[in-house]
Amino acid sequence: MTESQPQIPQLFINRFTVEESAPFRRYLNRLEVEIGREDYRHLKQVDLFQPAPVADFFAGFDDITERLLKTTQNNYNRNLLQRLNIRVFLDHQRYHVWYRLADRAIRFAPLWRAKVLRRFLGSVPRADSGWRPGPPLLPGSQARFLPDEAGGVLLLRQPGAADDAPVLTATHGPYDPHTFEVALYFLRTGKARAAVVNLGFAGREPLTDENLEKLKRWGVPLNPSNIDVIYPYVDAMGHPYCYKLEEGFARYAGLVGGSAPELIIDIHGCVGTAPDDHRLIVGLGGFPPFLAPTEVGRVERHGEILHLFPRDRYRRGLALLRDLSDQIYVQFCEQTHGCYHFAVLGGLQLIGRDVDPAREARSLLQGEERTFLPAENVRWLPGAGGNALQRREARKLNPRAVCIHVEIPTVVRRKMALKLGELAAADSLASSGL
Repeated sequence: MTESQPQIPQLFINRFTVEESAPFRRYLNRLEVEIGREDYRHLKQVDLFQPAPVADFFAGFDDITERLLKTTQNNYNRNLLQRLNIRVFLDHQRYHVWYRLADRAIRFAPLWRAKVLRRFLGSVPRADSGWRPGPPLLPGSQARFLPDEAGGVLLLRQPGAADDAPVLTATHGPYDPHTFEVALYFLRTGKARAAVVNLGFAGREPLTDENLEKLKRWGVPLNPSNIDVIYPYVDAMGHPYCYKLEEGFARYAGLVGGSAPELIIDIHGCVGTAPDDHRLIVGLGGFPPFLAPTEVGRVERHGEILHLFPRDRYRRGLALLRDLSDQIYVQFCEQTHGCYHFAVLGGLQLIGRDVDPAREARSLLQGEERTFLPAENVRWLPGAGGNALQRREARKLNPRAVCIHVEIPTVVRRKMALKLGELAAADSLASSGL
């Protein structure tokens, strides 16, 4: 195969340099904004309170300032908070973050979280809601909110679904636009029996330009990317919140009920190597416990070409993902330098080759860990640390469990959101008798 560069417009691969007075530097997640044109306006609302609430107002909140200063990956933002002497408080019950300055305060409120909770539960609960009837979009479904210190979790289940249907997890629910709609589509069409959705931030969600302009006017010009100085990325012990669904999977699976799941599909959003990329990346594991091809299915080698005929559980997962796109690639590792990249053919058989990511994987943009394989011009995403944690926890419940980590490109997620909207519109017409 001949090596090629990713087909990305030149505009998106320029290196940006700016003055400190107008901060804009390339950190994590700028790829999503610049190439994917992801829309983050639904995530946060930013409000100014001048004068600031009295000191007693913050008495019941957690002062997370030192934690953020210690763990942020963004030195500009760290220096800004220190220079302006900003104290940062987290209201766990409402999941609001407050910046307290000497003469004013700024509140960051999670719009997406509140909207989802009102849609599914009719309110924004602060305690365990218990199981309640789901919305008309998911007939016969049930919904439940579980609180935690990182925004909580939404559980959804379809009691009438087949017991061997997969369980879905959306570990970056508010961050990856339209991953939630993908989960709802699978539930709505009977292709999954339950979903576990993170309602908290992972700490890396970029600010929108509109919110950034507000903050500039108020004298707090945060860097617009990698905003882990708002919602903390780690807990008080320094452990990342982004792994809470994987590490707590056994608890959530027990709460949604049914038999221990054999198939778990972990839904993520990604940006491909071009703005119109429709290729799904199915990661079966890039970290220990590693996975051998023979564990996935029957293997035939023909020189440098591998043919893999997957077992039933993997076939069922791949067949379900065909609803999203007919362009699917499977990637996983057997050891650190021994990995595999496969294309999924029409009969759900796989054809591919060996990959040593240390030699072959390249970053799409300088300074960002956004890797791809130049030979195929496709993203390299065999599965993050969370995937490994989920596989460990799922296999404690069921040794036969298969965990599929699927990265869905922007245009595919948008398409699925439109499909879900069409289903809702059809329901509305049917109920009105038209």
